[in-house]
Amino acid sequence: MERNSEEGAAADEEDEDQAAGWTGRPGGSQDGEEEGTRGTSTGGSGTPPVDVPALRLCRELLYQDQDKSDRETGPTVSSGVLSDSPAERDAPSVSPSSLVDTFGPSTLSLSLSYFSTHHPSSSSSSSSSSVVSLTPPLPPSVELAALLTDTRLTLDVYRGGAAALPLLWGSVPGRLRGLRYLRLGSEDKPGLDEALHVLPQLTELRSLAARGHRFNDPRGDPLPGLLTTLPSSVSHLSHLVHLDLSFNQLTCLPPCLLGLPGLSSLLLSYNHISELPPDIGQLSSLTYLCLLGNELVSLPRGVGRLKALQRLDVSHNLLERLPDEIGSLEGLEKLELSHNKLRQLPDSMGSLLALRELVIYSNEVRLIPRCLKELPLLNMDVRDNPLGQSPTPPPLSPTPDQTETKIQELHLGFHQHSFCVSPAGCHVFLPGGAELLFPPGCLVTTTSLEWAEKRSERKWVWLEEHDILLSRPLELRPHGITFLKPVEVCVPYHRAKRREVLVRRFDGQSWSTLPTFLRKGSPSHSSHPGGRPARLACCAVSQFSWFMAVSRPLKDSCSVTPTGALLVSSADDGVKLRFPPDCTVQSRTVTLQVLQVSVSQVRALCGDPQASVSPLLCLSQDPSIHFLQRVEVQVPLPSGVTGQTCDLSCLHLLHGDATAQTWTDITSQVSLCVSHLYATFYITHFSWYWLWYTTQQCVSGVVRKVYQRLKQFKVQFLVLQRKTDPSQVMLQCLPANRVDGRVQSLSERYDGPQPSDLCDLLEGEQFFAGFERGLDISTERPDCVEGRLCFVFYSSLKNLKEVYICPAQDQKGPVRGQVSFYRGECPSSLPEEVARKRKGPDSQWLATLPLRLPALNSENSFMAEELQHPPLNLGDPESGYLTEANLLSISLQIGQDWRLIGINLGLSYQELDRIQYKHREPCVTHPGVGRKMPVDGFDGQPGRLGPGHAVPLGPGTDQHGGGIPAGGRHDPERQEGPGGGDRGHRQHRKEKVLGLPEESGPGRGRRGASR
Repeated sequence: MERNSEEGAAADEEDEDQAAGWTGRPGGSQDGEEEGTRGTSTGGSGTPPVDVPALRLCRELLYQDQDKSDRETGPTVSSGVLSDSPAERDAPSVSPSSLVDTFGPSTLSLSLSYFSTHHPSSSSSSSSSSVVSLTPPLPPSVELAALLTDTRLTLDVYRGGAAALPLLWGSVPGRLRGLRYLRLGSEDKPGLDEALHVLPQLTELRSLAARGHRFNDPRGDPLPGLLTTLPSSVSHLSHLVHLDLSFNQLTCLPPCLLGLPGLSSLLLSYNHISELPPDIGQLSSLTYLCLLGNELVSLPRGVGRLKALQRLDVSHNLLERLPDEIGSLEGLEKLELSHNKLRQLPDSMGSLLALRELVIYSNEVRLIPRCLKELPLLNMDVRDNPLGQSPTPPPLSPTPDQTETKIQELHLGFHQHSFCVSPAGCHVFLPGGAELLFPPGCLVTTTSLEWAEKRSERKWVWLEEHDILLSRPLELRPHGITFLKPVEVCVPYHRAKRREVLVRRFDGQSWSTLPTFLRKGSPSHSSHPGGRPARLACCAVSQFSWFMAVSRPLKDSCSVTPTGALLVSSADDGVKLRFPPDCTVQSRTVTLQVLQVSVSQVRALCGDPQASVSPLLCLSQDPSIHFLQRVEVQVPLPSGVTGQTCDLSCLHLLHGDATAQTWTDITSQVSLCVSHLYATFYITHFSWYWLWYTTQQCVSGVVRKVYQRLKQFKVQFLVLQRKTDPSQVMLQCLPANRVDGRVQSLSERYDGPQPSDLCDLLEGEQFFAGFERGLDISTERPDCVEGRLCFVFYSSLKNLKEVYICPAQDQKGPVRGQVSFYRGECPSSLPEEVARKRKGPDSQWLATLPLRLPALNSENSFMAEELQHPPLNLGDPESGYLTEANLLSISLQIGQDWRLIGINLGLSYQELDRIQYKHREPCVTHPGVGRKMPVDGFDGQPGRLGPGHAVPLGPGTDQHGGGIPAGGRHDPERQEGPGGGDRGHRQHRKEKVLGLPEESGPGRGRRGASR
């Protein structure tokens, strides 16, 4: 809203430019070429004879009587061709090349000889004008025709272009005297000053723009204009009607502007003007005055003499009052006063009978004059004003005995869970970014307090529909203590785009939402050294309990009385609720939430390419009883649908039950009115409402499935082992858009298989991870049941656990196990059919990732096995078998086709993924020599690798080389069972997670469909 007036003015200016013919073709050179082509001779070689009629035509086009030109406007130069009169300027020009083609060399030489004899001054002027140089300040490629037409000169598209105006005036002044529209940039002070000296000579000028913010600096910030004043000679521009000096350094209205009685549009937005002259009323023709973004404290009384004024924009200033004379603006249609400090509006504004729009939001107005409410055409925007509230008394001045004391700061470590607070107060900084502010006098005696960060378990977390958890629960003890003054509790949270952040408290029995304000934490107390300050959600409490930060869709509420009310959504101002009078007997509180929905996701989920939806409305009230009168609900039509083009048979209104999670098509039960952009319907009870446009028949079933899928997050699972200790395993579940960065940050310390395929999880949904096929957890954990870890997914948290694993009983040597993830609570025993199938719509299974634990030696340390390359099923003892080393050595020459060779040799997809992941690094170990070899394209030196050199391939799982023994038989332990070879045929490996492109070809279809 801050720039609406400015953008509208710019649009008006562009429309004026087009109406004035600014986009016309310069110079008429194309017409000249056509004219020359018409007379092109098709004769043979040799010099053609002189054509007397052609010579006469040449003379008529090029030479006019010198006396006639002197009597009229005088000679002017256009693209190097002399033109003596306005009629000639409108005629098509003839280029020398076209004359050569038309009349031949002898005719052209005769013509030029005649021209140089009779018009020597014009010839020199033409030759000089054809070589006008505008470099610098303009680039060498810029031609004069691209900047200057008959009435328009545009110099604000090139940085420093204003300096070109004096050059043009010195070279072709005749062409500038008729200039009507001029655009300059004001970011170059020297060039601008020189251009201002030329302005008084342009007496026909009607529109002038000298704006800043036309170019950006290297950081991308717009460059401000450097105009500080205008010369007094500008008052000679008697034809000037439009002036734009926005984004400059003006501190007052230039006095010369008061001498322009014909000025109708004056734009001075985003300057530093603090006051207007008392005699501003001299601008009697002014219809539009824009002073947006200045420093005005008041308006002079002379503003009431601007009788022709229709639009006045003084928003984003420091206005505290308006003069009574503003009621004299009889023709005023739009008045913008937003973002000022107005406390009241004068009663004289009731005389503005033509006023149609009054914008006064974000002020301090507590009462709207009754006279304004009686204006028949007026629409008012009064948001963000303390309407109806009593004035706040000024704060009491401090007594002399009150002295300001700095509160002590206390920074705690991760293992310091207790601290003491004295009656003098304290500012406590907790690990992770949380802060506690104890004001002086909140305690009588020094008290020991404790803090603890709880796990994000369901018993500590309460989320409403569409809520997202932003922090782990913070417990402050003791719970029964009561403070004499409110204590500020600040909980760090992750960023929540276009959502409302608030703090919830659990007192041991119930949850409550606290009034919340947001601020940034101390720069010296960042959660990461040298990082950004934490975002804090703060609340004031009198007792300690459990606290957490959550985000929810923006919620708007109002109190509905028997007189009626209007509720407009702050998330989408196209959503409105109108409560008629007598709709309720007693006052009730209504709440509105608007959820924006992605149309592309809806189309992908429902399979209808023409489907579109409006925002989802969630309505609630307290008390929950029906209204006595129907409430009007206005919602925007679905994206891409208008009232003139839509098929009303495809428009459906859905009613949702929040408790039963069902949707019902109620289109036939309500009166649905459609305008050009909005749909209106009437209801008597509150629930969820969703407007759909679709060609499908069973709309209720489709909407129910789409709504459930929209609430789910696309996630991936990570299972990584620490490189220095393979028994330490990290398990994590993250949204898919955060996996790439997480894998990259952990690649130096952890190793393991690729992330899992995409899975769907709800916010707050429980799942568990089970170690299978010979693996078990070696530590006792409260969240572990027989080798299974319990998780709860929250999209903004890490969802991470680290454990130590060991071989299960009766397991010796290296263990090739796996980790599987399942939905629901952690069971005492896993059903056999779930472990066997690993598929199906009713299955608990989510994903399975392989995990390998090396064998232990006599010193209880893991043995590092040597690289082995068993022969593959190709070759013979004489010519040699194809080993993994051979396959790697030729991978540079064959590119991604090495996988196809491996498939034809009988390698499984899991084995190919293992090889690709193992050799994914830019610098890999030579399989035969055991030293690191640079790869072409990574070390910066071009070249070719010889036999035996390895290339980076992609992601895999373990550290062993491998292949298939002669005969083509697969290792049954590696290929059978859950997570083995069959799993490789189903998973769609995504090399792009580690920066590698997805491969095409046989066996790389979606989720292994072609395998």
